[in-house]
Amino acid sequence: MLGFGADLLWADMNRLLAFLFHQGVLDEQFLQLQQLQDEASPNFVSEVVNIYFHESEKLLNNLRGLLMEKELSDYKKIGIHLNQFMGSSSSIGAKRVTNICVAFRAATDQSNRAGCLRALEMLEHEYCYLKNKLHELFQIEQQRALVAGVRYPVQNQ
Repeated sequence: MLGFGADLLWADMNRLLAFLFHQGVLDEQFLQLQQLQDEASPNFVSEVVNIYFHESEKLLNNLRGLLMEKELSDYKKIGIHLNQFMGSSSSIGAKRVTNICVAFRAATDQSNRAGCLRALEMLEHEYCYLKNKLHELFQIEQQRALVAGVRYPVQNQ
């Protein structure tokens, strides 16, 4: 039996997930990722998402570096980084990040530096929001697992 605390934490997790879906931050792909998690790999989702965060940081740094060059002419290279970011974001269900990547890609296709800079700023903001919310979700999930795992001895009276 789950303890009262675990039930509250489970409800907190569900509320946060519902909020993220309602706000369009996540989509059904995130649910599919969660379905792959089981007792044999209880941290599967957080591990996959942490790999995503690690790789995304590199991609964001590369994009910023390319856009800060004085002679910006390599929109093709920016597009390659964006395609990687878009694909990995889509695979974890990061809907708003993916949508911003699409807009960023359109600015890249038009060689629109100002549009690319605006899109990068939006992408960094949305990525940070996603990262903070998913870290919050995983912290609640860890707390719930710890509370659910605590077994109190039954006292005989």
